[in-house]
Amino acid sequence: MVQGTLEVLLVAAKGLDNTDFLCKMDPYAVLKCRTQEQKSSVASGAGDEPEWNETFVFTVSDDISEITIKLMDKDAITADDFVGEATIPLKPLFMEGSLPPTVYNVVKDQEYRGEIKVGLAFTPTKNHQQDGGEEENYGGWNESSS
Repeated sequence: MVQGTLEVLLVAAKGLDNTDFLCKMDPYAVLKCRTQEQKSSVASGAGDEPEWNETFVFTVSDDISEITIKLMDKDAITADDFVGEATIPLKPLFMEGSLPPTVYNVVKDQEYRGEIKVGLAFTPTKNHQQDGGEEENYGGWNESSS
């Protein structure tokens, strides 16, 4: 079981489908890690190439295999538009500890809708770290109780 802190660096997106016909989109992201959900700021007027450079922190306490990032377009009058989403597998992260900003496909209705760039870092909880569990010894001598 994996436990620790997951840091997500939301860098930028590009090539997104513009959901606004008369003006540029105002995109934001909703990051979901199991039951935890966080929102990015709105990149007002950024259109199909928003930049955020925001970091989000999640607590990982059970077997989690992925994080989902849903891209939305903020609308003033009507409901916000769903642009697409990216599902990022976390297994490579748990093996490496951190992944540099990487590009993932944004998909809507099983079709490619652009790209999102995300960096990831994982810090295991100290008491659940597997570090060999060696006993402390001094110069090769173990203290014995006689």
